[in-house]
Amino acid sequence: MKLKLLAAAALLASASTPALALDVVFTHHSSASNTFWQAVQKGFDDACERVDANCQMIFTQTEGSVQEQLANMEAALAREPDAILTSIVDNTALDEIVQRARDAGVIVIGVNVDDLEGAAGNARQAFVGQGFLPAGYSLGEAQSANFPEEGPINVLVGISAPGQNWSEQRGAGVMNFMEDYAAANPGREVNVERIDSGTDLATVSDRVGAYLAANPETTAYFDTGFWHAGVARVLADRGIEPGEVLLGGFDLVPEAVEQMQAGYIQVQVDQQPYMQGFMPVMQVYLSKTVGLAPADIDTGQGIVTPADADAIMELSAQGLR
Repeated sequence: MKLKLLAAAALLASASTPALALDVVFTHHSSASNTFWQAVQKGFDDACERVDANCQMIFTQTEGSVQEQLANMEAALAREPDAILTSIVDNTALDEIVQRARDAGVIVIGVNVDDLEGAAGNARQAFVGQGFLPAGYSLGEAQSANFPEEGPINVLVGISAPGQNWSEQRGAGVMNFMEDYAAANPGREVNVERIDSGTDLATVSDRVGAYLAANPETTAYFDTGFWHAGVARVLADRGIEPGEVLLGGFDLVPEAVEQMQAGYIQVQVDQQPYMQGFMPVMQVYLSKTVGLAPADIDTGQGIVTPADADAIMELSAQGLR
């Protein structure tokens, strides 16, 4: 038995020592101030440390700037890395550079956001991230359990980044559910509107706050990111009790978890950002060392409610959830 344990330990020790130094660059569409991406970076950094890779995550200066992301990808490709990890928020803007990278033998994995046509629309080899359309649908379905039993249902859907795949698809998922909800409840009045809500807490607070002031009968607001945490602050400042306007959105950043603990956010969808940073690096390592092709990984659409918030808060603050 002792010999078997020693052999296993030796195998694990050898497996933890990388056979080559990898150069991996991660470019995406968000700025360093975006709390969600800090969790992705932690997973990325931890994976790079595990395989002793030379890694760099490049943020944009302007939140959501595809042109800045494209320029960062050009700079990354010029250094001839082993792999480029990237979010694909636009269906055409990144096609040419991804193809050039692939032609040069660079591994390219889409992370967090994919082309709407998947591999048919972009030459990336795999996608690691959430299915946005079903995630939006699941969010709407979960929140509907909190709808009032009588009276009209008035829903506002915040499209955080109009035209970008992740936001449009999540919003479409919510609205698809609301269509099904209306069909299943023909005796009730169901109204759904969308708004260009923005991608920072202050902007979303102002825009959605103004809408709610003008439309106090609003039943629920759905955000396609985590910026409804700012809306929760507006409601609290106005003396509106938790649950009078239902709030739901995505990602377990500390701001959102705090508002779940306060009762203002009832439903949140977790897409596991740590996994989105960690797993692509491991796929690059396996591709380079044992020839395994990168594969799609669905990082999930887990529904989180206030009952889970206390347990999650510590992990969220550490960037692990």
